[in-house]
Amino acid sequence: MLKNLASALILTERDAELEENAAKVPGRVVTTEAKAKEVRPLVEKCITIACRGLADAKRAESMASTAEPNSAEWKAWRQSPQWQEWAAARAPYVAARRHVLQLLGDKQAVGVLFERVAPRFADRPGGYTRILKLAKPRLGDAGTRAVIEFVGNARDRKTEKPQKPEFDGDSSSN
Repeated sequence: MLKNLASALILTERDAELEENAAKVPGRVVTTEAKAKEVRPLVEKCITIACRGLADAKRAESMASTAEPNSAEWKAWRQSPQWQEWAAARAPYVAARRHVLQLLGDKQAVGVLFERVAPRFADRPGGYTRILKLAKPRLGDAGTRAVIEFVGNARDRKTEKPQKPEFDGDSSSN
């Protein structure tokens, strides 16, 4: 259940572009408060692993060959020590993707996590999600509802207050 909820949260980032089954707000899922509190560490751990994996991918990207695959130049690079260095540099990225796949169990969610979500949080040391309690309880069993969402979404950008102009030191108004 937690894997599905974590995958659903990540996939809302992708579903915002799709016509059918699109989330009203990308990066946000409404669930019960207890489930939100349980899934938060899993999502945070996956994002942390993905951010570290992206750093390894950038390092390996500088060592990659620009030759067309299966060309003579590419085959020569494939047999060279540079390929060994590239493979060694890329290995942590591949391991990170496989670890997150094991945690989430959804290849599409892993793809969205590494392509869209992790680059947004690359410079952030932690605290990638927030839980907001909703006022109205769930109909039927009156369970406490909550929203789990990624920080730094469109709502946060809209609510940033403009900075006040600084005092220039001119005291002519006294």
